[in-house]
Amino acid sequence: MIPKFAKTMRTKMKGRISRIGSYAISSSIRDHQQQPCITCTTFNILAPIYKRLSNEDQNFRESDCRTYWFGRNQRILDWLLYERSSIICLQEFWVGNEELVDMYEKRLSDAGYVNFKLARTNNRGDGLLTAVHKDYFRVVNYRDLLFNDFGDRVAQLLHVELIDPFSQCRNGDLRQEILIVNTHLLFPHDSSLSLVRLHQVYKILQHVESYQKEHNLKPIPIILCGDWNGSKRGHVYKFLRSQGFVSSYDTAHQYTDADAHKWVSHRNHRGNICGVDFIWLLNPNKYRKLLKASWSEAVFGMFKCLLRRASLTETDAFAFLKADNDGNYITYSGFCEALEQLNLTGHKHGLADEETKDLWVQADIDGNGVVDYKEFQRIWKTTWSDQRNDLNDEDEDGFVKSSLEQTIGFSVKNAVLFPPEVEKGRWPENYSLSDHARLTVVFSPIRMPCSRLS
Repeated sequence: MIPKFAKTMRTKMKGRISRIGSYAISSSIRDHQQQPCITCTTFNILAPIYKRLSNEDQNFRESDCRTYWFGRNQRILDWLLYERSSIICLQEFWVGNEELVDMYEKRLSDAGYVNFKLARTNNRGDGLLTAVHKDYFRVVNYRDLLFNDFGDRVAQLLHVELIDPFSQCRNGDLRQEILIVNTHLLFPHDSSLSLVRLHQVYKILQHVESYQKEHNLKPIPIILCGDWNGSKRGHVYKFLRSQGFVSSYDTAHQYTDADAHKWVSHRNHRGNICGVDFIWLLNPNKYRKLLKASWSEAVFGMFKCLLRRASLTETDAFAFLKADNDGNYITYSGFCEALEQLNLTGHKHGLADEETKDLWVQADIDGNGVVDYKEFQRIWKTTWSDQRNDLNDEDEDGFVKSSLEQTIGFSVKNAVLFPPEVEKGRWPENYSLSDHARLTVVFSPIRMPCSRLS
C-alpha cells in the first residue's frame, strides 16, 4: 500500500523532482529497459539520541520527544519508499528503540526489502541498517564486522546475487554477484584519531579480502556505502583510491580527486559543512595493489603529513628521524622513536609492533638494517598512487572486446544528492530530515574482464 504522503508527493512534486534530477533515480529501472539498472542509497538518518533540540540545553534530545522523532523518521521512510532504491544503507539507526526498529522493519519488509540491522558495540544505542529489495537480489550471505576499538564502530558485509531483471547480461554460467558494505567511521574529534579511522577502513578491506578467499570468489563488484566522516582531502579517501575504488558521485559528475569543494553532504555539530557520505565502487576489471602495500603507503602518507604540518623540509625530516645518530642514515630505534613522537605509536590505538616492523621493511629497501638518504627520499617523494589503467577494451556500448575471462561489473549512470542545494556546496537552512544529505547512485551492469593483483 502506498502511503498517503507518497501519493501526495507524486502529484505535487512531479515538476520539482524533474528539476533536481531525482527522476533518474526513482524511475531508473523502468526508464532503462534496454539497459537495466540498480540503485543504491546511503543515508545517515541522525539518531534521535544525538539530535539536539535546544542550544541552551545540550542534553535535551529528540529521543525525549516521541512526536518529533516518530514524525521525522516516518518522513524519512516515506522518501526512501518513494525512491525505492534496490539497496538502502542507513547509519545512526536507533537500534535501541524497539518502536522505531519495528516501524522501519515493517514498512521496509512490506515494500519487499530484506533487512539486516547491527548495533554498535557497548550499547551505544545506534547502529546500521542495510536493506536489499527482493525483486533484484538473492541474499547469499551476511556478516557482521565489529571493530572493537575506540568509538565502538561496526560494519556490515552483504553478499548478494542479481536475479531475473538482469538475466540479459548473463554470459553462460556467469553469476552476477556483489559484495555490499555499510559502515559509519569514527568522527575525527582531533588529528590523533586519523590513524584509528584508517585502521577501520583497513579492517573492512581485510575482512572483504578474507571473505573472498574463504568462499573462493573470483573478482566481483564491491560497493562500500556509508558515512566516512572524512572528506576527499583525507587519508581514508586516498587509501581507498589507492585500492582502486572510485567515488560514484564524483564519477557521475566527472569530478576529479582535486574537486574537494564541489559538493557537501553533512553539517556537523560544529556548524561546518563538508562532503563525507560516499558510495564507493570497485569493479572487477581493476588492477589491485596488495592491501598491505596500500596500507603501508597510507601510513607513510600520514607520517609525511604530520612532518610537513610541523614545517619540516625533506632535510629537516631526515635529521628528525636520524635523531642522535652520527651516521647519515636512520636506525630502526630512531624510526620507532619518531613514530612515537608523532603519536602514531605508544598508545592502545596506535600502530601495533608488527605494523611498525612492516613499515620498516618497506622503508629499508635493500634490507641492510638502516635507511639511508636515498631510501628516505623514496618515502618522502612518493605520492599517493591511484589505480593503474583498467583492463577494459570496450566498444562504444560498454561491452568488452577482449578475450580475457569476463565477469559482471557496473558503470555509474547517475548520482543525486538530496537536498539539491548540497550539490552546489550549500546547506539549506530549511532541511530538517537529518544533518546529512541522502545520496543515491544508479548503476548499470556491464560485462568486463577480471582483474588480478598488481
